[in-house]
Amino acid sequence: MLLDGASLWFRSYFALPEKMTAPDGRPVNAVRGFVDTIAALVTKHEPTRLVVCLDLDWRPAFRTDLIPSYKAHRVAEESSTAPDVEEVPDTLTPQVDMIMNVLAAAGISRAGAVGYEADDVIGTLAFAEADDEVVVVSGDRDLLQVVADDPVSVRVFYVGRGLSKAELMGPLEVAEKYGLDPERPGVGYAEMSMLRGDPSDGLPGVAGIGEKTGAKLLNEYGSLEALEKAAADPASKLAARPRNALIAASDYLTAARTVVTVATDAEIVLSPGADEQRADALPAAPADRVALAELVEELGIGASVKRLATALRWEL
Repeated sequence: MLLDGASLWFRSYFALPEKMTAPDGRPVNAVRGFVDTIAALVTKHEPTRLVVCLDLDWRPAFRTDLIPSYKAHRVAEESSTAPDVEEVPDTLTPQVDMIMNVLAAAGISRAGAVGYEADDVIGTLAFAEADDEVVVVSGDRDLLQVVADDPVSVRVFYVGRGLSKAELMGPLEVAEKYGLDPERPGVGYAEMSMLRGDPSDGLPGVAGIGEKTGAKLLNEYGSLEALEKAAADPASKLAARPRNALIAASDYLTAARTVVTVATDAEIVLSPGADEQRADALPAAPADRVALAELVEELGIGASVKRLATALRWEL
């Protein structure tokens, strides 16, 4: 199980009230929600391995060099001391450190890659897996491109509408939901995303081509490359409006292939969990009982840690 860390703690933060505080008054709503989320996911899916994947660079240079608008609207007001800082609620930022401390004490593995986003960490780990089925948990639809049946099953547990309404999506579900070729749903989803664009990520897309039109054109021509060739061929039967739009967006589409596609070759740094034999193994016991007990007392998260302990079958 690969968790999109920031996606899940953002959702926990906004789903629960800030009046959930530690004994000293600091908000811990994101901490409690995130720990409860892990407990619920472990209970439901019963993974044997689990990694919380992190953004070590949420606007990587290899993406912003190609499309400068990529996530640009999420950048807080720049200063000489902290340029290109992500705009995060003031009361969430301290909770991320708290979450990291809880994960370390619990023995739950974390993974990141210098110069890459969490999506790329997930894509790399999922692509490299050759033994176990993979479940990716995220509220980011971009990760639907990683679904696969071979060499192992890779499914996305999409929590965009909340954990209670989450959907487990594989190649068939992605193809059916978005009208894509069932032979290439992951790649097709990424290509459709390039055509559609995504204002929330600062991606303009191709003028006049939305989700349904993009899927229809990809199905008709087989791939984005074939579609672009048809646009450049005066003898093709492609209608004038999408033809002109695709030609006008040629530079964007070339860049979008790198910007939108999740990397599968990031150099992963895996923080060790509690199991010395396998770093990403689900911990059979806390890595540091004393530190975890101190965090429970300091943050007032006893109920959430107890639920996690129950899910992991710990004896505290």
